[in-house]
Amino acid sequence: MPSDLDRVDHHRASADWVAGLWHAEDAKLLTVDAESRFSTNAGGSKLRMTKPFEEFDSQRHWLLGLLNGSPIFTVEELADGEMHDLREVGFQLTDNELDIAAAAAALAHWHRLEPHCPRCGVATIVINGGLARHCRACGLDHFPRTDPAVIVAVIDAEDRLLLGGKPEWGNRVSVLAGFVETGESLEQTIHREIGEEVDISLSELRYFGSQPWPFPRSLMLAFFGRAIGNTINIDADEIVHAEWYTRDELSAKLDAGELGLPGRSSIAARMIQAWWDGEAPL
Repeated sequence: MPSDLDRVDHHRASADWVAGLWHAEDAKLLTVDAESRFSTNAGGSKLRMTKPFEEFDSQRHWLLGLLNGSPIFTVEELADGEMHDLREVGFQLTDNELDIAAAAAALAHWHRLEPHCPRCGVATIVINGGLARHCRACGLDHFPRTDPAVIVAVIDAEDRLLLGGKPEWGNRVSVLAGFVETGESLEQTIHREIGEEVDISLSELRYFGSQPWPFPRSLMLAFFGRAIGNTINIDADEIVHAEWYTRDELSAKLDAGELGLPGRSSIAARMIQAWWDGEAPL
């Protein structure tokens, strides 16, 4: 589905045009903090956006885009009230709010961590309404980076789902994931990651969907894969346990509190639910 958040790429190069949007009657501002959490109402069921209340500063106030014609900006600063990230409250937000929150969190992180030119080290200035930085010393423009990662729901010939857990997760389990390395295709990454983590080969892959995941700037690309065989040999440096589960086995362990699953805002949760409902694209 296309996003309702129009990034207005063809207009944002005009600093005057961006500044004019700041003063629009329907302009809104979302505050994020130094940990890229965003302002919400009590309980985190809705984003808390305010009308811009100070003079426009092109270096601090970044235009996310137009939502149904209304300008949406973000700023990083201390804020009153509740602050949450997508892991905590994403499942409660609307699709439009998810787009806004993910963009704001990722953009704030980029500006915070990369204020200098990677070529010459000189401090850069914000341009394009916040979606680029310009180096006055060497003339280069720099743009936010996205790190692609694959996330894979592996199913065996008996329609069992493979779930594993990392050391820091406690009893939580999920489908397997890993970052795309330099020079790899998505398919090569999937085969490498599943081979490294559980020593399983895959016979077929089917694309499921994607999700921006600003922790700090990932794009999760989701696939289902069919296992060749079902013998698991885990890489203990990556995960501490991995098992095949039928729906009844997983349900029993969840009911007993022996396992936990990913948060409902994650694409991992949607993948597990698709398998549970018999809607895996394999």
